[in-house]
Amino acid sequence: MARLYVLLFLVQVVLAVCALISCLSAEDEQVKVLPRLVWVLVILFFPLVGSIAWFVAGRERATGPGGVAASGGPAAPARRPVAPDDDPDFLASLDKRSRDEDRERLQRWEDDLRRREEELRDRPDDRDRPEV
Repeated sequence: MARLYVLLFLVQVVLAVCALISCLSAEDEQVKVLPRLVWVLVILFFPLVGSIAWFVAGRERATGPGGVAASGGPAAPARRPVAPDDDPDFLASLDKRSRDEDRERLQRWEDDLRRREEELRDRPDDRDRPEV
């Protein structure tokens, strides 16, 4: 019987930890019914009931296939990608900026090369100098 109590206690602790992580990592728009701080306190003071309440009523459900929320209602509008390397607009801007910088650098190199070639043409040749 003691093993059952230990197992139930561990399940309760794991559920509370998962609920806390979910609550603290949820976006502000995903937290429903109560403010985030109140949800954290409810989960901490009433671990079993608070955790279950958080998963049932405290957060928006994840969307399933076809853009329908798990509750059967319409899904929330799609959000922009979180990471910059997942954002196609950001990657396109990097590519454009990189191309512009490459063009400018190439233009500077070409100008520098022309300037050096002109300096070499204008400079007297070593073969024309008399030997001493």
